[in-house]
Amino acid sequence: MNYLDRNEFNFEPSQKVLDAVKNFDPKDLCFYTRIYDQGKKSVISVRVSEIYGVPEEQVLLAYGGEEILKNAIHYFLMEGNNKKILIPEFSWWYYNRVASECGGTFEMYPLYETDDTFAYNVDEVIAYTNRIHPRMLLLASPNNPTGNSLTSEEIGRIMENIPSDTMVLVDEAYASFITTDTDYIAPLVNKYQNLIISRTLSKFYGLPGLRCGFGFIGKGHDQFLSYSNKYLGFNRFAEAVALAALDSDEHYRHVAEEMEWGRQLYKKELGGLPGFKVYKSVANFILIKYPIDIKERLMEALKIQDYKIKFMGDPGLESCLRITLGRREQTQVVCDTIKRVFQQQQQ
Repeated sequence: MNYLDRNEFNFEPSQKVLDAVKNFDPKDLCFYTRIYDQGKKSVISVRVSEIYGVPEEQVLLAYGGEEILKNAIHYFLMEGNNKKILIPEFSWWYYNRVASECGGTFEMYPLYETDDTFAYNVDEVIAYTNRIHPRMLLLASPNNPTGNSLTSEEIGRIMENIPSDTMVLVDEAYASFITTDTDYIAPLVNKYQNLIISRTLSKFYGLPGLRCGFGFIGKGHDQFLSYSNKYLGFNRFAEAVALAALDSDEHYRHVAEEMEWGRQLYKKELGGLPGFKVYKSVANFILIKYPIDIKERLMEALKIQDYKIKFMGDPGLESCLRITLGRREQTQVVCDTIKRVFQQQQQ
């Protein structure tokens, strides 16, 4: 089965990752790491600190970006009486689920369809946040499923103009596919105490099965760090593989270039067809509006070929497909199938 519905990784891991798996000594699992004796969380947090220029004590580690998200929302919504979080309108359904788990309430602020993309209205986000004064504001950049992102300047403008006691979580799980720039992270985290930036090894580094997420938080959150940290350290096998992945940027940058080929193919082959719109994406997936009357035939045609893509059901996106950017041959099959089914429907 070709799974192009959950934004997983359809390429090969880097050679360094393969070597780390092959060369790992199982005897290392018989002992806890000793790095917490040095006051550090993990060899991963030390390496991430070096890469991103953020002090190790402000680096977050977790069981995927999902756990950073859950830890932050649970902790800050349960900390006081303000249990409200603002989330983007077209975004991952899991955000509001996590809020409800801890008795929180959520409101959605809008994203706007503009030409070939969806976009945040930064001024409106600022005004909305000041009016509601939530405990947390969630920004997804890039956003799933729409594929749009915020610039570092836009994040900074939001931070500068909202209440300082509103914690802002920027979910950057899908970052790095288009740009290599990460220099903005340290200055933002150093300047704004109420900022969390969450990342993961699941998307760009193609290791969702490893369950390893990392992130950064502003200064002065010792209680939250105590809540989220693991006293006895982390999975030592995962640490070895994670270090190898973090040292394999050249390999994963090549994969990102293959994904760009897929973006351009969908745009070229489908973008001009009646009823289609191929949205700009800076993530490892692409959102495409399609004539919904071909849905049943398209689902069947893909099923016959053992392909799965995401037929959106979110309000406002019911006539959209979200397709993971896979290998060239996978992208070609999906693109050709969509075109063929559409042409058959026209006859």
